Amino acid sequence: MTYMKSLGAALLTSVALSTAASACEVTLRSSDTHPDGYPTVAAVNAMGDMIKERSGDRLCIEVFHSAQLGEEKDTIEQTQFGVIDMNRVSLGPFNNIIEETQIPSLPYIFRSVEHMHKVMDGPVGQQILDAFSDHDLVGLAFYDGGSRSFYNSEKPINSMADLAGMKFRVMQSDMFVDMVSALGANATPMPYGEVYSSIQTGVIDGAENNWPSYDSSGHFEVAKYYTLDQHLIVPEVLVMSKSSFDKLSAEDQALVRQAAKDSVPIMRDLWQAREKESEARVREAGVEIVTDIDKTPFIEAMVPVYEKYVTSDTLKQMVADIQATK
Repeated sequence: MTYMKSLGAALLTSVALSTAASACEVTLRSSDTHPDGYPTVAAVNAMGDMIKERSGDRLCIEVFHSAQLGEEKDTIEQTQFGVIDMNRVSLGPFNNIIEETQIPSLPYIFRSVEHMHKVMDGPVGQQILDAFSDHDLVGLAFYDGGSRSFYNSEKPINSMADLAGMKFRVMQSDMFVDMVSALGANATPMPYGEVYSSIQTGVIDGAENNWPSYDSSGHFEVAKYYTLDQHLIVPEVLVMSKSSFDKLSAEDQALVRQAAKDSVPIMRDLWQAREKESEARVREAGVEIVTDIDKTPFIEAMVPVYEKYVTSDTLKQMVADIQATK
């Protein structure tokens, strides 16, 4: 989708603001590719309730879910231009734009979800949020994206050798392409919305994602083999257009920042519940799930990926800080 087409879609869709939102003095348009009710969508809606109440009904957020304003790569550019005010995006699509986002996107950089929370809630997380300011964006908060694992339509993946020659969709990030290549498979970057039909028609063999996305997208219907290699625990990020943010008063800017921060524990609680629901639904559908897998060869294969992307002293220090976080 070209920028102008995306711009046109955004402008047309923005006309459809709800009566409640249009009653506010300022309505911030927020984009999300996930469906209504998904934890990230629900968290931004909760944030909207907070800023509406705390501003005395002056500020509102209107969430456009289900990729109504475009896929993530398209909406990033729209947010930088101020056509979209807020955007919930995985860090992956930012990897080619903001180098600091590459570090939490590294395979196996986090030991667990709890470890990721401690890192992203701390100085390293703030350092990454601050880096958005040089790219016409304001980093507001990090949400959970769960652990990502491979799934496919062909066979169970029991070892790294089983990945050889297979075609997997990845987010539009050079790092994720290199990660899949290092594992011996072929990476195909494509928008999230094209994955189902691409697996169904054999354009790709599978993809990689977390339990809720594997479930809500219906990918488990066409890719019935899921291997819990958990190669990535990539956070999601909530950003705001710098031009939209700068139009707010200092008081309202602080209000938005605090509401974003306050939405994080809400999102995490919803995420944990959704993960359990999605896993149960997928298991009931008869998906073959591989849990007994040796991750050591996968981790060792990532050495060239780290060597390629962790190049500057700043990035090396970020990796060291993450590894030192207990």
